[in-house]
Amino acid sequence: MNLVMVVHGPEAFDAGDAGRLIALLAPRRVLVAGVMARTAAEESGLPVTCTDERPSTVLAAQSGPSCLVNRGKTPESGRIFGEIVAGRLRGLVHVETSSGTVYCWDCGDGGLAEEIAARTGYALVHGESNRSRPEGVREIRGCIPGEAVFVNGIVVGTATAETVVLACEGGTLRAVSGLEPKPHGFEKLLRAGLPEIGTAWCKSGPVRTVPPRQGDRAPRGGRIAVVDHCGHTLYRELGEEVCGVLAVGDDTTAVCGHICSHAGIPVFGVVDGDADAIVEPGYAPGSVVVEVTHGRDDEVGREVIATRDLWAASWEEWVEETLCALAGRVRVVVDRREG
Repeated sequence: MNLVMVVHGPEAFDAGDAGRLIALLAPRRVLVAGVMARTAAEESGLPVTCTDERPSTVLAAQSGPSCLVNRGKTPESGRIFGEIVAGRLRGLVHVETSSGTVYCWDCGDGGLAEEIAARTGYALVHGESNRSRPEGVREIRGCIPGEAVFVNGIVVGTATAETVVLACEGGTLRAVSGLEPKPHGFEKLLRAGLPEIGTAWCKSGPVRTVPPRQGDRAPRGGRIAVVDHCGHTLYRELGEEVCGVLAVGDDTTAVCGHICSHAGIPVFGVVDGDADAIVEPGYAPGSVVVEVTHGRDDEVGREVIATRDLWAASWEEWVEETLCALAGRVRVVVDRREG
Protein backbone atom coordinates (compact mmCIF):
# COMPACT_ATOMS: atom_id res chain seq x y z
CA MET A 1 0.00 0.00 0.00
CA ASN A 2 3.03 2.30 0.35
CA LEU A 3 1.21 3.59 3.43
CA VAL A 4 2.24 6.17 6.00
CA MET A 5 0.60 5.42 9.36
CA VAL A 6 0.22 8.31 11.80
CA VAL A 7 -0.37 7.10 15.36
CA HIS A 8 -1.93 9.44 17.93
CA GLY A 9 -1.79 8.97 21.70
CA PRO A 10 -0.09 6.36 23.91
CA GLU A 11 -3.08 4.02 24.11
CA ALA A 12 -2.50 2.51 20.65
CA PHE A 13 0.99 1.44 21.79
CA ASP A 14 0.04 0.44 25.33
CA ALA A 15 -2.82 -1.77 24.09
CA GLY A 16 -0.67 -3.40 21.38
CA ASP A 17 -2.69 -1.91 18.50
CA ALA A 18 0.27 -0.21 16.84
CA GLY A 19 2.35 -3.39 16.69
CA ARG A 20 -0.57 -5.43 15.36
CA LEU A 21 -1.43 -2.87 12.66
CA ILE A 22 2.22 -2.58 11.59
CA ALA A 23 2.25 -6.36 11.07
CA LEU A 24 -1.05 -6.34 9.15
CA LEU A 25 -0.58 -3.21 7.02
CA ALA A 26 3.22 -3.17 6.55
CA PRO A 27 3.39 0.66 6.35
CA ARG A 28 6.51 2.14 4.75
CA ARG A 29 6.68 4.64 7.62
CA VAL A 30 5.07 5.10 11.05
CA LEU A 31 4.91 8.63 12.45
CA VAL A 32 3.97 9.32 16.07
CA ALA A 33 2.05 12.44 17.16
CA GLY A 34 1.78 13.45 20.81
CA VAL A 35 4.02 13.76 23.86
CA MET A 36 2.86 10.67 25.76
CA ALA A 37 2.54 8.79 22.47
CA ARG A 38 6.27 9.37 22.00
CA THR A 39 6.99 7.98 25.45
CA ALA A 40 4.85 4.88 24.83
CA ALA A 41 6.38 4.44 21.37
CA GLU A 42 9.92 4.59 22.73
CA GLU A 43 9.02 2.05 25.41
CA SER A 44 7.50 -0.26 22.78
CA GLY A 45 10.71 -0.50 20.77
CA LEU A 46 8.74 -0.41 17.49
CA PRO A 47 10.38 1.14 14.40
CA VAL A 48 8.72 4.57 14.40
CA THR A 49 9.58 8.23 13.91
CA CYS A 50 8.40 10.68 16.58
CA THR A 51 7.22 14.20 15.84
CA ASP A 52 6.15 17.18 17.94
CA GLU A 53 3.42 18.13 15.45
CA ARG A 54 -0.31 17.54 15.90
CA PRO A 55 -1.87 14.71 13.82
CA SER A 56 -3.59 17.02 11.32
CA THR A 57 -0.31 18.78 10.56
CA VAL A 58 1.55 15.49 10.08
CA LEU A 59 -1.18 14.07 7.86
CA ALA A 60 -1.45 17.25 5.76
CA ALA A 61 2.25 16.97 4.93
CA GLN A 62 1.87 13.49 3.37
CA SER A 63 1.70 13.22 -0.43
CA GLY A 64 0.79 9.53 -0.70
CA PRO A 65 -1.61 7.12 1.03
CA SER A 66 -1.87 7.82 4.77
CA CYS A 67 -4.11 6.99 7.69
CA LEU A 68 -4.64 8.06 11.29
CA VAL A 69 -4.53 5.40 14.01
CA ASN A 70 -6.16 6.25 17.34
CA ARG A 71 -7.56 4.50 20.41
CA GLY A 72 -10.04 6.80 22.15
CA LYS A 73 -10.88 6.39 25.82
CA THR A 74 -14.35 5.40 24.54
CA PRO A 75 -15.50 4.53 21.00
CA GLU A 76 -17.49 7.78 20.89
CA SER A 77 -14.58 9.96 21.99
CA GLY A 78 -12.44 8.19 19.39
CA ARG A 79 -14.98 8.95 16.66
CA ILE A 80 -15.17 12.59 17.78
CA PHE A 81 -11.39 12.92 17.69
CA GLY A 82 -11.28 11.58 14.15
CA GLU A 83 -14.01 14.00 13.07
CA ILE A 84 -12.06 16.93 14.56
CA VAL A 85 -8.89 15.92 12.70
CA ALA A 86 -10.85 15.37 9.48
CA GLY A 87 -12.31 18.87 9.78
CA ARG A 88 -8.78 20.26 9.33
CA LEU A 89 -8.01 18.17 6.23
CA ARG A 90 -9.36 17.37 2.78
CA GLY A 91 -10.38 13.83 3.58
CA LEU A 92 -9.11 11.33 6.12
CA VAL A 93 -8.88 7.56 6.63
CA HIS A 94 -9.11 7.00 10.37
CA VAL A 95 -8.50 3.63 12.04
CA GLU A 96 -10.25 3.71 15.44
CA THR A 97 -9.08 0.70 17.42
CA SER A 98 -11.36 1.26 20.44
CA SER A 99 -14.35 0.24 18.32
CA GLY A 100 -12.69 -1.71 15.50
CA THR A 101 -13.80 0.81 12.89
CA VAL A 102 -12.23 2.31 9.77
CA TYR A 103 -13.77 5.74 9.17
CA CYS A 104 -13.54 7.27 5.72
CA TRP A 105 -14.14 10.95 6.46
CA ASP A 106 -15.35 13.43 3.84
CA CYS A 107 -13.59 12.80 0.51
CA GLY A 108 -11.04 10.39 1.96
CA ASP A 109 -9.38 7.60 -0.01
CA GLY A 110 -12.19 5.05 -0.24
CA GLY A 111 -10.01 2.37 -1.79
CA LEU A 112 -7.45 2.66 1.01
CA ALA A 113 -10.19 2.55 3.65
CA GLU A 114 -11.66 -0.62 2.10
CA GLU A 115 -8.27 -2.35 1.97
CA ILE A 116 -7.47 -1.49 5.60
CA ALA A 117 -10.90 -2.72 6.68
CA ALA A 118 -10.38 -5.97 4.77
CA ARG A 119 -6.92 -6.61 6.26
CA THR A 120 -7.95 -5.77 9.84
CA GLY A 121 -11.49 -7.14 9.86
CA TYR A 122 -12.74 -3.74 11.06
CA ALA A 123 -16.10 -2.26 10.06
CA LEU A 124 -16.00 0.43 7.36
CA VAL A 125 -18.00 3.61 8.02
CA HIS A 126 -18.26 6.72 5.83
CA GLY A 127 -18.78 10.03 7.62
CA GLU A 128 -18.88 13.80 7.11
CA SER A 129 -17.04 16.11 9.49
CA ASN A 130 -18.56 19.29 10.91
CA ARG A 131 -16.42 22.19 9.69
CA SER A 132 -18.53 25.03 11.09
CA ARG A 133 -16.93 26.56 14.21
CA PRO A 134 -18.22 29.77 15.81
CA GLU A 135 -15.40 32.31 16.07
CA GLY A 136 -14.01 32.67 19.58
CA VAL A 137 -15.83 29.56 20.88
CA ARG A 138 -14.43 26.07 21.39
CA GLU A 139 -16.32 22.87 22.16
CA ILE A 140 -14.36 20.03 23.78
CA ARG A 141 -16.52 16.97 23.14
CA GLY A 142 -16.31 13.41 24.39
CA CYS A 143 -15.54 14.39 27.99
CA ILE A 144 -16.37 12.16 30.95
CA PRO A 145 -17.71 14.17 33.91
CA GLY A 146 -15.11 14.33 36.68
CA GLU A 147 -12.03 14.20 34.45
CA ALA A 148 -9.48 16.97 33.94
CA VAL A 149 -9.78 19.33 30.96
CA PHE A 150 -6.65 20.72 29.30
CA VAL A 151 -5.92 23.71 27.10
CA ASN A 152 -2.40 23.80 25.67
CA GLY A 153 -1.24 21.29 28.25
CA ILE A 154 -2.58 23.14 31.31
CA VAL A 155 -5.50 21.82 33.36
CA VAL A 156 -8.19 24.52 33.42
CA GLY A 157 -10.86 22.62 35.33
CA THR A 158 -12.97 19.49 35.71
CA ALA A 159 -15.59 18.39 33.20
CA THR A 160 -19.19 18.39 34.47
CA ALA A 161 -20.74 17.32 31.15
CA GLU A 162 -19.85 15.45 27.96
CA THR A 163 -19.20 18.75 26.17
CA VAL A 164 -17.19 21.64 27.60
CA VAL A 165 -17.65 25.05 25.99
CA LEU A 166 -15.00 27.76 26.29
CA ALA A 167 -15.14 31.27 24.87
CA CYS A 168 -12.71 34.14 24.33
CA GLU A 169 -14.36 37.41 25.34
CA GLY A 170 -12.98 40.80 26.30
CA GLY A 171 -9.37 39.74 26.09
CA THR A 172 -9.78 36.73 28.38
CA LEU A 173 -10.95 33.12 28.34
CA ARG A 174 -13.98 31.88 30.25
CA ALA A 175 -15.90 28.66 30.76
CA VAL A 176 -19.38 28.87 29.21
CA SER A 177 -20.68 25.45 30.24
CA GLY A 178 -19.70 21.92 31.18
CA LEU A 179 -16.68 22.89 33.28
CA GLU A 180 -15.92 23.45 36.93
CA PRO A 181 -13.11 25.97 36.43
CA LYS A 182 -9.74 25.80 38.13
CA PRO A 183 -8.94 29.52 38.56
CA HIS A 184 -5.21 28.93 39.05
CA GLY A 185 -5.20 26.92 35.83
CA PHE A 186 -6.74 29.78 33.87
CA GLU A 187 -4.18 32.13 35.45
CA LYS A 188 -1.29 29.93 34.32
CA LEU A 189 -2.74 29.58 30.83
CA LEU A 190 -3.32 33.31 30.35
CA ARG A 191 0.10 34.19 31.77
CA ALA A 192 1.55 32.98 28.47
CA GLY A 193 -0.94 35.09 26.50
CA LEU A 194 -4.53 34.57 25.38
CA PRO A 195 -4.56 31.36 23.29
CA GLU A 196 -6.15 31.16 19.86
CA ILE A 197 -8.97 29.01 21.13
CA GLY A 198 -9.98 27.73 17.70
CA THR A 199 -6.62 26.03 17.15
CA ALA A 200 -5.45 25.45 20.74
CA TRP A 201 -4.62 21.89 21.83
CA CYS A 202 -7.60 20.81 23.95
CA LYS A 203 -8.29 17.43 25.51
CA SER A 204 -9.85 15.78 28.54
CA GLY A 205 -8.95 12.82 30.70
CA PRO A 206 -5.64 11.28 31.78
CA VAL A 207 -2.67 11.70 29.46
CA ARG A 208 -1.68 8.06 30.02
CA THR A 209 -3.16 5.27 32.13
CA VAL A 210 -0.25 2.83 32.50
CA PRO A 211 2.85 3.25 34.67
CA PRO A 212 6.16 4.15 33.02
CA ARG A 213 9.01 1.73 32.47
CA GLN A 214 12.32 2.29 34.20
CA GLY A 215 15.30 3.18 32.01
CA ASP A 216 19.05 3.40 32.53
CA ARG A 217 20.39 6.26 34.68
CA ALA A 218 21.24 9.48 32.85
CA PRO A 219 24.68 11.15 33.22
CA ARG A 220 25.31 12.45 36.76
CA GLY A 221 26.41 15.92 35.59
CA GLY A 222 25.36 18.32 32.84
CA ARG A 223 22.59 20.73 31.97
CA ILE A 224 19.42 20.96 34.06
CA ALA A 225 16.37 21.40 31.84
CA VAL A 226 13.60 23.68 33.11
CA VAL A 227 9.92 22.91 32.53
CA ASP A 228 7.63 25.46 34.17
CA HIS A 229 3.92 24.55 34.10
CA CYS A 230 4.13 23.11 30.58
CA GLY A 231 4.92 19.40 30.75
CA HIS A 232 3.93 18.92 27.10
CA THR A 233 7.07 20.85 26.06
CA LEU A 234 9.51 18.52 27.87
CA TYR A 235 10.91 16.79 24.79
CA ARG A 236 11.99 20.14 23.36
CA GLU A 237 14.21 20.63 26.40
CA LEU A 238 15.83 17.21 26.52
CA GLY A 239 19.21 16.40 25.01
CA GLU A 240 22.23 14.18 25.58
CA GLU A 241 23.79 16.76 27.94
CA VAL A 242 20.77 16.86 30.29
CA CYS A 243 21.42 15.29 33.71
CA GLY A 244 18.13 16.27 35.35
CA VAL A 245 14.92 18.28 35.06
CA LEU A 246 13.62 21.10 37.24
CA ALA A 247 9.83 20.83 36.99
CA VAL A 248 7.49 23.48 38.40
CA GLY A 249 3.83 22.61 39.02
CA ASP A 250 2.02 19.49 40.23
CA ASP A 251 0.82 18.17 36.89
CA THR A 252 4.02 19.27 35.14
CA THR A 253 6.10 17.38 37.71
CA ALA A 254 3.94 14.27 37.28
CA VAL A 255 4.29 14.36 33.48
CA CYS A 256 8.04 15.03 33.62
CA GLY A 257 8.55 12.28 36.20
CA HIS A 258 6.62 9.79 34.05
CA ILE A 259 8.47 10.58 30.82
CA CYS A 260 11.89 10.89 32.43
CA SER A 261 11.48 7.57 34.26
CA HIS A 262 11.94 5.71 30.98
CA ALA A 263 14.82 8.00 29.99
CA GLY A 264 16.51 7.51 33.38
CA ILE A 265 16.56 11.26 34.00
CA PRO A 266 15.89 12.40 37.60
CA VAL A 267 13.47 15.22 38.34
CA PHE A 268 13.46 17.94 40.99
CA GLY A 269 9.78 18.88 41.24
CA VAL A 270 8.28 21.92 42.96
CA VAL A 271 4.57 21.46 43.73
CA ASP A 272 1.89 22.96 45.96
CA GLY A 273 -0.57 20.08 46.24
CA ASP A 274 -3.17 20.78 43.53
CA ALA A 275 -2.45 17.77 41.31
CA ASP A 276 -5.20 16.45 39.03
CA ALA A 277 -4.01 12.80 38.80
CA ILE A 278 -3.56 12.99 35.03
CA VAL A 279 -0.86 10.33 34.73
CA GLU A 280 0.47 7.29 36.58
CA PRO A 281 3.33 8.46 38.82
CA GLY A 282 6.89 7.36 38.27
CA TYR A 283 10.31 8.86 38.98
CA ALA A 284 13.84 7.88 38.01
CA PRO A 285 16.39 7.25 40.79
CA GLY A 286 17.79 10.52 42.12
CA SER A 287 14.43 12.33 41.85
CA VAL A 288 13.09 14.58 44.60
CA VAL A 289 9.72 16.35 44.77
CA VAL A 290 9.15 19.13 47.29
CA GLU A 291 5.82 20.64 48.31
CA VAL A 292 5.70 24.33 49.15
CA THR A 293 4.46 24.82 52.71
CA HIS A 294 3.63 28.53 52.31
CA GLY A 295 2.49 30.16 49.07
CA ARG A 296 2.45 28.68 45.58
CA ASP A 297 4.84 26.60 43.54
CA ASP A 298 4.99 29.41 40.96
CA GLU A 299 6.95 31.77 43.23
CA VAL A 300 9.29 29.16 44.65
CA GLY A 301 9.88 27.68 41.21
CA ARG A 302 10.76 31.07 39.72
CA GLU A 303 13.14 31.67 42.62
CA VAL A 304 14.97 28.39 42.02
CA ILE A 305 15.19 29.11 38.28
CA ALA A 306 16.58 32.59 38.94
CA THR A 307 19.04 31.80 41.74
CA ARG A 308 20.38 28.30 41.08
CA ASP A 309 23.00 27.45 38.46
CA LEU A 310 21.32 25.30 35.81
CA TRP A 311 24.52 23.48 34.94
CA ALA A 312 25.73 20.96 37.52
CA ALA A 313 28.90 18.92 37.85
CA SER A 314 26.86 16.56 40.05
CA TRP A 315 23.07 16.23 40.05
CA GLU A 316 23.14 14.86 43.59
CA GLU A 317 25.09 17.87 44.88
CA TRP A 318 22.79 20.28 43.03
CA VAL A 319 19.76 18.67 44.69
CA GLU A 320 21.31 18.88 48.18
CA GLU A 321 22.26 22.53 47.70
CA THR A 322 18.80 23.39 46.39
CA LEU A 323 17.14 21.68 49.35
CA CYS A 324 19.35 23.69 51.71
CA ALA A 325 18.37 26.92 49.94
CA LEU A 326 14.68 26.07 50.38
CA ALA A 327 14.93 24.83 53.97
CA GLY A 328 11.95 25.78 56.11
CA ARG A 329 9.73 26.59 53.13
CA VAL A 330 9.21 23.15 51.58
CA ARG A 331 8.78 19.54 52.63
CA VAL A 332 10.00 16.52 50.66
CA VAL A 333 7.09 14.39 49.40
CA VAL A 334 8.99 12.12 46.96
CA ASP A 335 12.55 11.06 47.69
CA ARG A 336 14.33 8.68 45.32
CA ARG A 337 17.86 9.66 46.29
CA GLU A 338 20.19 6.71 46.45
CA GLY A 339 22.02 5.73 49.64
